[in-house]
Amino acid sequence: MMNNGKICISVCAETADELIEQIKRADELADVIEIRFDCLDKDELNLPDLEKSQKVLDKILNEQNREKDFLLTFRPREQGGKRELSHEEREIFWNSGYDRDWADMEEDIVEDHLYWLYNPVICSYHDFKGVPDNLNEIYERIKNAKANVDVVKIAVQTNDITDTIPIWTLLERWKAEKENLEAEKLQRIGELERKLNTNFPRPVSFLQIIPIAMGESGKWTRILGLAHGAFMTYAALDAGQETAPGQVSARDLIEVYHAKELDENTEVYGILGSNTSVSMSPYIHNTAFRHHGLNAVFVPLQVHDLDEFMSRMVKPATREIELNFKGFSVTIPHKQAIIKHLDFVDETAARIGAVNTVKIIDGKLHGYNTDAPGFIEPLLNSYGNLSGTRVAVLGAGGAARACIYALRSAGAEVTIFARDLTIAKGLADDFGINFDEFPIANRKSQIANHDILVNTTPLGMKGKAEGETPVSAEQLKGLRLVYDLVYVPFQTPLMTEADLAEVPKIGGLAMLIAQAVEQQKIWTGLEAPMKEMSRAAFERLQ
Repeated sequence: MMNNGKICISVCAETADELIEQIKRADELADVIEIRFDCLDKDELNLPDLEKSQKVLDKILNEQNREKDFLLTFRPREQGGKRELSHEEREIFWNSGYDRDWADMEEDIVEDHLYWLYNPVICSYHDFKGVPDNLNEIYERIKNAKANVDVVKIAVQTNDITDTIPIWTLLERWKAEKENLEAEKLQRIGELERKLNTNFPRPVSFLQIIPIAMGESGKWTRILGLAHGAFMTYAALDAGQETAPGQVSARDLIEVYHAKELDENTEVYGILGSNTSVSMSPYIHNTAFRHHGLNAVFVPLQVHDLDEFMSRMVKPATREIELNFKGFSVTIPHKQAIIKHLDFVDETAARIGAVNTVKIIDGKLHGYNTDAPGFIEPLLNSYGNLSGTRVAVLGAGGAARACIYALRSAGAEVTIFARDLTIAKGLADDFGINFDEFPIANRKSQIANHDILVNTTPLGMKGKAEGETPVSAEQLKGLRLVYDLVYVPFQTPLMTEADLAEVPKIGGLAMLIAQAVEQQKIWTGLEAPMKEMSRAAFERLQ
């Protein structure tokens, strides 16, 4: 089954030749190819020099053996375009005569003309500062701008996941009004035809909507939009070639999230964390869902304010939108804070004091911890019996709690090293172990009397802490094993230090897969395809 939505790949380059090359590559995956003419260097497309510019436009638009529809965009910088454009330049561009193509125009261009022959016409609004309070007014204004507006596109910047609620509510409003929009549009076009004493030659398409929450927090709207009736979703040609914040690569939309195969009954799972941009979990869990042929998808859910997210998007009594959530993977920094929102916590998770897995059953939220078994299995496989082994654990968050629980259960002697000694003391008291201040660079004595070092902090993770290592090679000498829970990048700075110190190492990917296998069993009741999940993560990291 496929939904009716389209995947549009945006291409953007400074020269016509580069743009043509990108168009050829996009043709393999796209339903529609958006050509961002505002990306072209002014030497290539220099309006109002129409003669030279016409040759460039002809080269791009008329000399292609194309099978896919082209969407033309010539966006000014103030609306997210790549260059300064005067109103005159934009007028000249849109009157260049390429009206067999689709057009994405801003409000002022649409307002200046009675009718455009482009088919269809997308009228777009962008706000890169945030979500405006009058979003419904903006939707109403664009919808009624002209009889020839076929698609309303509204894209707004979001910084936390609950910022996405107003833009998703627009989609729900459109669905509720959809039956009336056809009659309204026919009436408006009829009035315009009578006014101009003419019949319009192009086919009528009735008003559609493209709601986009930009940014990492809004990525889920790009993935789930088509399933809920959005006309189109925009994708990048490749990772790193995004033309707007939060765009997903076309290949990921198609091969990882299967965005065109989702529907309103799709069960939605996701990872709750403050930085989901580097997570491997979508690649791992979507592989498992596809292996079993389930109508389910796993999406990134970047959450800063957990309480607001749970209240406004999850809990049945208070949620404002319905996304058919069935479960979550929980990561930094929410593993402890999530507990107060749950209706049930299993014995292991309660003892650890942290939850990394939530399953929703009949509206009730059940919490589990798969970090502990996921952590200990690779360690036992690599090291063997842990009874009496001295382990230094760096960090005192939810992941550290699970590791300490598993280590103590296996008979290891554990010491916590943390920057916040108040938190460290509380954790140490909970498990009856020692604690100390976080290792100071090149001060070997702190961890030298341990056998194993476990890093549960995000130091070294791609992003803000990228390139950092919690300890140096000199401090690691004499240890028997280093275990870094960070898995992006695959070779972390700490692992490099372990190599320099000639100490064996385990990376975080091993734990990630092991705990994800347990999560799949909890969510689906099925045996997880461990080899396929591992391969998906490894290929992505490579």
